Amino acid sequence: MEITNSTPKDIDAIFNLYDQATTHMKKVGKLFWQGFERSLIEKEIQEDRHYKITVNGELACTFCIAHNDPAIWKEKDQDPAIYIHRIATNPDLRGNSYVKHIVAWATQFAKDNQRSFIRIDTGSGNDKLNNYYISCGFNYLGVTHLDDVSSLPAHYKHGSFSLFEIPVN
Repeated sequence: MEITNSTPKDIDAIFNLYDQATTHMKKVGKLFWQGFERSLIEKEIQEDRHYKITVNGELACTFCIAHNDPAIWKEKDQDPAIYIHRIATNPDLRGNSYVKHIVAWATQFAKDNQRSFIRIDTGSGNDKLNNYYISCGFNYLGVTHLDDVSSLPAHYKHGSFSLFEIPVN
């Protein structure tokens, strides 16, 4: 297993994982991704903020990070944190604890970049996912309702969101 930066050559495979993840989300919850602009992924790749997990050369999982997230985290965005977004796992490789690997990677990244927290959000009401994030070391902080979502992907425009964080020592 290897975590590396995504490249422009990965974009079609990333969107394939997003599509498969969206299909899964529709089966298990009310809130699901509503598509992403290709330019967003291209920008994240150019800024070295988009990552992939490969296993034996196969794309197993993808995720991105942000260094700020004021629309979701509001005043807490003042804290030095790394924000994890859009984790999508190859359905044939589910069950391999990729979020735990992402947390280990993010912990080292946070330490190397003087960040005090690793944070993640998800649509509220998915107890199975919430419990999984807790089992991966995240502390559940509660639910937030977003005010200005104009800078966020479409799935943030409706509903409330559960917030999680891990303090980094």
